[in-house]
Amino acid sequence: MTETPNAGQDVVNVLTADHREIEALFVELESRQGTPEHRRHLADVMIAELVRHAVAEEMYVYPAARRALPDGDQVADHEISEHADAERTLKELESLDPSESRFDEVLAHLTRTIRHHVEDEESDLFPRLRAAVAHEELVELAGKVEAAKKSAPTRPHPAAPDRPPANKLLGPGAGLVDRMRDALSGRPTSMAELREKRD
Repeated sequence: MTETPNAGQDVVNVLTADHREIEALFVELESRQGTPEHRRHLADVMIAELVRHAVAEEMYVYPAARRALPDGDQVADHEISEHADAERTLKELESLDPSESRFDEVLAHLTRTIRHHVEDEESDLFPRLRAAVAHEELVELAGKVEAAKKSAPTRPHPAAPDRPPANKLLGPGAGLVDRMRDALSGRPTSMAELREKRD
């Protein structure tokens, strides 16, 4: 999810690709295969991917929806509210050991919540954005979203601001601290890092 978009790829393509990667992580976690340590690493990657994705949407996609859609404020507020609920669940999941039964309960709640959110975005918000926003702007948004994900936090921060300008000012600082913590602890935050741990 951290590669630069292909020329002409729009923000909907980028976000939909993120959704597919997150779904693959859900499926692997739901299989309950592997050691508790491997499942912890999978959960850590999934948490980091979801947080980066949500932060980028809140910085750029939802403000675009507010500007472009007649009910944009209502749509954006609904999406941000769903992100806030998911972030609280991510925070709980982050603290649980995969060998605890509560881990799978919280994971099941999270996957239901995120799958519902993804379905809403892909069936409603994304087609409406494509209809209301010029392709060039959607391509520009793709670049901004990819750049935001590179500096975004990798851990849930439920109390952090979720609207510009505060999230654009504070997000990169929280992201820097998170990446330092990840590096010091050896916590994987991408599939590439997870593959390195397996080798």
